[in-house]
Amino acid sequence: MKNKVTRNTLLRMKKTGEKVAAITSYDYLCTRMIDQAGIDLILVGDSLGMVMMGYENTLPVTMEEIIHHCKAVSRARPRAIVVGDMPFMSYQASVEDAVRNAGRLVKEGGVESVKLEGGRRYVPVIEAIVEASIPVVGHLGLTPQSLHQFGGYRVQGKDPESADRLVEDAGALERAGCYAVVLEGIPWQLARTITEAVSIPTIGIGAGPHCDGQVLVLHDMLGIFEEPLPKFVKCYERIGERIREAVAAYAKEVKEGRFPGLEHSYSSERQDGRE
Repeated sequence: MKNKVTRNTLLRMKKTGEKVAAITSYDYLCTRMIDQAGIDLILVGDSLGMVMMGYENTLPVTMEEIIHHCKAVSRARPRAIVVGDMPFMSYQASVEDAVRNAGRLVKEGGVESVKLEGGRRYVPVIEAIVEASIPVVGHLGLTPQSLHQFGGYRVQGKDPESADRLVEDAGALERAGCYAVVLEGIPWQLARTITEAVSIPTIGIGAGPHCDGQVLVLHDMLGIFEEPLPKFVKCYERIGERIREAVAAYAKEVKEGRFPGLEHSYSSERQDGRE
């Protein structure tokens, strides 16, 4: 097995130009498979609210729900660094809340880092969490916890003024102590500018090919979550269709009395066919 991925590993990857492969995971078995495939960063994202719990968006996700899934992921003991998302209102109210909740994700959830959304106004929060010896990943651009403020899921940074703000935000997050930053839903030209402007890895999702790495939601890229998907999602498999077909075949065989057969059954020591 290769060495454990840490924040320092990702910083070295930025320097050498090696891309960071990141993906979400929410449970033990998927984490084991993901880790065996060579992923560098596993995000226990608040996207679990939509793909695992059926919420309309990420806003209802609680600390208890995130911690529950972080525990399952961390039990797989992956080589990849495990990053836990800080859910809506777990860090916005006060610096004290933010440090306490980040600590819970590490202490109870077993993660090795946390991620939070927002720019310069969260610098005091980031600094305090880093001061508590917890590595932090930032998140800029289309930040889903701000969807009501944005008026929906809209590409950010399309005009020069907002683009300049995001470049400044990225620099502020780096200075505050973030070791990486997710760039979501921004023009590729802006993502390239930010990637060149900071010395920490940028991890894109809907931010084009020039970021230092990429992240996707597992259930999106496997074709399990079959709601209309954003343009930036590439579906590598159609697992949802295959699951439906397999379960339908099982149900049909059960109803027709073709499963289980004797080959799937236990037998007594008697040989006359009677129990």
